[in-house]
Amino acid sequence: MTTLSFDKSKLTSFVNDEELAMIQPMVTVADEMLRQGTGAGAAYTDWIKLPTEYDQAEFARIQAAAQKIKKNSQVLVVIGIGGSYLGARAAVDFLNDYFNSAYSDGEREFPQIIFTGNNISGQYLNSVIKLIGDRDFSVNVISKSGTTTEPAIAFRVFKQMLEDKYGAEASKERIFATTDAKRGALKTLADDQGYEEFVVPDGVGGRFSVLTAVGLLPIAAAGGDIEQLMAGAAAAQNDYADADLQKNEAYQYAAYRNILYRKGYTTELLINYEPTLVQFGEWWKQLQGESEGKDGKGIFPASGNFSTDLHSFGQYIQEGRRNIFETLVRVTNPASDVVIPEMEADDGLEYLQGKTMSYVNRMASDGTLLAHVDGGVPNMVVEIEQQDAYHLGYMIYFFEIAVGISGYLNGVNPFNQPGVEAYKKNMFGLLGKPGYEELTTALRERL
Repeated sequence: MTTLSFDKSKLTSFVNDEELAMIQPMVTVADEMLRQGTGAGAAYTDWIKLPTEYDQAEFARIQAAAQKIKKNSQVLVVIGIGGSYLGARAAVDFLNDYFNSAYSDGEREFPQIIFTGNNISGQYLNSVIKLIGDRDFSVNVISKSGTTTEPAIAFRVFKQMLEDKYGAEASKERIFATTDAKRGALKTLADDQGYEEFVVPDGVGGRFSVLTAVGLLPIAAAGGDIEQLMAGAAAAQNDYADADLQKNEAYQYAAYRNILYRKGYTTELLINYEPTLVQFGEWWKQLQGESEGKDGKGIFPASGNFSTDLHSFGQYIQEGRRNIFETLVRVTNPASDVVIPEMEADDGLEYLQGKTMSYVNRMASDGTLLAHVDGGVPNMVVEIEQQDAYHLGYMIYFFEIAVGISGYLNGVNPFNQPGVEAYKKNMFGLLGKPGYEELTTALRERL
């Protein structure tokens, strides 16, 4: 099996070969726009060559910082929101046991990674503080501007905690800032205080930043092999460089999504059968939704965590409105497995005794796929061979390059997010932020 396979065999009832051939000229144009920098948002496409053209010196500093964190901290608090944390969280979950234990001889081999600054809940923040307890910890604050509300609040809290625990000077050694190379509130503070700094590249938007320091430092601190992660992405960069749909499965995925969208399938569910893939779905939702959802257009990205969700909204998928299609992500060889015990019991499992849970899970996956196709739900399958850093890097690039093509096929700029600012303006107005006085009055009258 190749590193990643894309199975579209269950689409034959929904899309024919002629339709794929007809969209090829548009894919060719989209490829030119993406790779020659002639399309909208071209200034934010440096991620295309990132796996082979990343900053080697910074990469070495990331590895060194991860070792430093490992030696002096039992916990790493990662502060960021959106693209500043989703990719890292997806990778940390994907590469570790579900509960991120990573114990060795009764001691944690790598620091526990806790993500915060991604909401405005005081209850959540208090829970994080209790979880840290009296353990040694460090902080990686990730923000290009340093003024995004959610991470800025969290950073204030944990900066104060570090200073109270270690003192103002010693705490500076435990703060790692990933921010803009030249400007911004966090950059200014980091320069002034002497925090170790890593760069959010100008040409890489947040939702594409997992293979930069934004994702690499937390992943490395959690024990992830970031060299293999980049190697997998580099292999995908090479494999998905041809605009010919017959040779490029990432482009096939983009094309089929757009064909289905034009037929009225306006919601895509990314499906998994492994809890360690749940956060990958969260990363994917931002990648797809923020890239394509604009100008009154776009496929709505959602996720399904099976078989769990088959007992909740599975009925809707099977027999509800026929505006859904599914993309199943699965791993051929599980990271670990359990054999179902043989015993005398009245639980009806005699026919499964001695079989592995991965086998049962696979049959559940195949059976569900066929049932949903029979029910009128188009299905595609993205499958990787192993659940490791190399395959993860490869799959990340598969979805990134696909959404770049997909956005251009749908006539939108895949690399901006103008709608994200709307809620922020209203929030600032209601909070009484200076400069928003007129908006404050208008909004409070509406409420």
